[in-house]
Amino acid sequence: MADGSISSETVTIKRGAGGIRGWYQRVHRRWWFRILAWLALLSGVFWFLIWLLIARNLPSVDTLRAYEPPLPTNVRSVDGLPIHSYARERRVQLSYAEYPKQLVEAFLSAEDKTFFSHHGVDIPGTAGAVVDYITKMGSGQRARGGSTITQQVAKNLLIGSEYSPTRKLKEAILAYKIESTLSKEQILELYLNSIELGRNAGGVEAASQAYFGKELDQLSLPQMAYLAILPKGPANYDPDRYAERAIERRNWVLGEMHDNGFITAAERDAARAEPLGTVPRQTPKFERVGGYFVEDVRRQLIDKFGEKAEDGPNSVYGGGLWVRTSLDPRLQEYAQKALRDGLLRYDRGRGWSGPINHVDVANGWLQPFLNTNIGVDYEDWRAAVAISESAGGWQIGFDNGQTGTLPRGLATMPVRGQGGEAFDAIKAGDILAVAPEGGAWALRSVPRVSGGMVVEDPRTGRVLAMQGGFDSRLHPFNNATQAQRQPGSTIKPLVYAAAMEQGLTPATIVVDAPFCVWQGAGLGNKCFRNFGNQRGAGPKTLRWGVEQSRNLMTVQVANQIGMDKVVDLIQRVGVSKQKFPNYLSYALGAGETTVLRMVNAYSILVNHGRALNPTLIDFVQNRRGEVIFPENWRACDRCNARDWDGGAMPRPAVRARQVVEPMSAYQIVHITEGVIQRGTATVLRDLGRPLMGKTGTTSGPTDVWFVGGAPQMIAGLYLGYDTPTNLGGYAQGGSIAAPIFKQFAIPAFKGMEVLPFTAPAGIRMARIDRASGRRVAGGWPTNDPLASVIWEAFKPEVEPQRRRRGPAEEGEESAEAKAVQKKAAPRTQSPSDSDFLQREGGIY
Repeated sequence: MADGSISSETVTIKRGAGGIRGWYQRVHRRWWFRILAWLALLSGVFWFLIWLLIARNLPSVDTLRAYEPPLPTNVRSVDGLPIHSYARERRVQLSYAEYPKQLVEAFLSAEDKTFFSHHGVDIPGTAGAVVDYITKMGSGQRARGGSTITQQVAKNLLIGSEYSPTRKLKEAILAYKIESTLSKEQILELYLNSIELGRNAGGVEAASQAYFGKELDQLSLPQMAYLAILPKGPANYDPDRYAERAIERRNWVLGEMHDNGFITAAERDAARAEPLGTVPRQTPKFERVGGYFVEDVRRQLIDKFGEKAEDGPNSVYGGGLWVRTSLDPRLQEYAQKALRDGLLRYDRGRGWSGPINHVDVANGWLQPFLNTNIGVDYEDWRAAVAISESAGGWQIGFDNGQTGTLPRGLATMPVRGQGGEAFDAIKAGDILAVAPEGGAWALRSVPRVSGGMVVEDPRTGRVLAMQGGFDSRLHPFNNATQAQRQPGSTIKPLVYAAAMEQGLTPATIVVDAPFCVWQGAGLGNKCFRNFGNQRGAGPKTLRWGVEQSRNLMTVQVANQIGMDKVVDLIQRVGVSKQKFPNYLSYALGAGETTVLRMVNAYSILVNHGRALNPTLIDFVQNRRGEVIFPENWRACDRCNARDWDGGAMPRPAVRARQVVEPMSAYQIVHITEGVIQRGTATVLRDLGRPLMGKTGTTSGPTDVWFVGGAPQMIAGLYLGYDTPTNLGGYAQGGSIAAPIFKQFAIPAFKGMEVLPFTAPAGIRMARIDRASGRRVAGGWPTNDPLASVIWEAFKPEVEPQRRRRGPAEEGEESAEAKAVQKKAAPRTQSPSDSDFLQREGGIY
């Protein structure tokens, strides 16, 4: 046969058989072929519809590889200790290896004992669930799930919990995909980290803390078994309401663990004999530390990163952030107590301020009371709700479900503004502040007057403590950062700082005399006056005017240098966002600002006029420990070295703007030290360390202020009603606000190094006569705050010079100068200016 020829035998076979086409022609009319064809067609249509209607729009399983469960944001203080958590649910993320083996076995026994052998779907379990669903159709009853752990992961993380057969199909499809994408261990890790187990606990570790107050590795076998029953419905096995049902279900899990070979019969029986061992529902113990501070931190974080998980990967309530703040818990405690005690001192004797709130107790009192989230944590005070009145007194209830008695004899204070006894004014449902007394409870009055306090490090701008009112749960508005108040005379150091920049000196003579300004034909003259209508004292030094807080001298100075210079400096140091109008009244504190802004302005003066941005947050880390705020944050690798390596000390570069001329800033600091020594804040003199500061009292008076402190710490506060109201003619910053600062400062300064305020380069210290401002040659300063001779700070170009007296002038020496020399202490060796500089640590 030649190449390419076709044999006759082959042709015969093909003609006889007809090939595939012939085979089809012979069988396509047969019944069995038609049935198979229809089945194939229907199957194809079915799977196409499944893809079109269900599978086509399913989420990608690949997202589970990078899935991160929502985690709360944890806040830490300056020493790294936890102080708060921003969370709508508890959650702690662990790796699979961190879960105890016996706990995993408990969940497998309760939820999916064939987990390690199936490929996402348990066919017998699914078939049983389908039959159960069909039998219960129309009955209103819910069919049993029959879902594997993989299907639950698909439901919880990808498609939601809709009750329908469609969802089951989606679960099954996704379960097969998940099993093809992730390992069994990865699936279990996702499940144990994401499952909701009641008490706002997301994940097993959080549930362990919520139900037992322990970490997972500290749980006993029966406690692990109890956690394993909760995925079926935490409310159904609540240990407080359904303890017997919970024990029965827990014991069933222990039996399953035995049947699956995970525990012995002896272990099962011993575990079944144990009680549940759960703890009462509780909130994290650090939740109330620095309430106003941590709320301000929360606002800043939400502005920066968003609130919910949908807002981004670093959201406050889902991103799992770790926030290191500048809050010093010790200083926060002192500031909180000082301000609260000050508010109570002022409010004492004014009668009962009335109930904190009111709820309807007709259908039970506990839940309505809990819904208010009202509490009082001042000393031994507690919040309580009035339940019912009896002959012996009011029955009151507390947030833990317990009750007590408020007898008439412990509620006799008069009702403020109404008269009559407080006991008679109480109504059922009133929420009261009470304190224990003699086996019963005594009524307390929450002060109506409010205030705010801030403590800042003037070297860095870091806020160390903040108290925005009496209690953040009773008064959530933060008076320290949100209340716009007139600062009164605390603005005066800034007015004089502007004067220093314009060439005036602390020894400049200003006339303390009536001063009027023509405001136009319609308004006429505006005449200023000193506080309390004190008469003018005549020519005095600028220093004296600050120390005695003289209004007339202040407006004289502001008018002399120009109010435009004053309001410009006030804006530069951040007291106001926009410039105040060029009216002289703003030199006396007519503009509005906040405590935080005033404290920061004083800190700028102490910081040699360099700008400071008050901060509450040191840095923020994401869940993987990466610093994401501030953007330019850098670790200081050598700062924590155990031993000196011979190199220079690491020092961050100073990049702050110069907003006040350095020598002018120091001059004001030096002048305001005199406010403490002999001015309006002498109540602080006995603190025994260099302090600067200024009191303030606004018109009315409606607010009283103090701002000041030491080189390491500046604090400021005000006290006043939320709606400005007259505090009483006796109220002054020196008598009300300064003592609050003193109560804070006594424990806060304990153990703190005593340091002087350092001067910038160029400052000249000269001995002057305090009254006249003239330079003194024969006298020396002493430790007496009222000494006639003091050290004064001058700039080189305006330093007062000695001049040679002529013969005719020798006999004209003033009696005042003679008295100064007479009072000077006798010395065997005349000291020099350099002795003072060495004693003060030098001029910096």
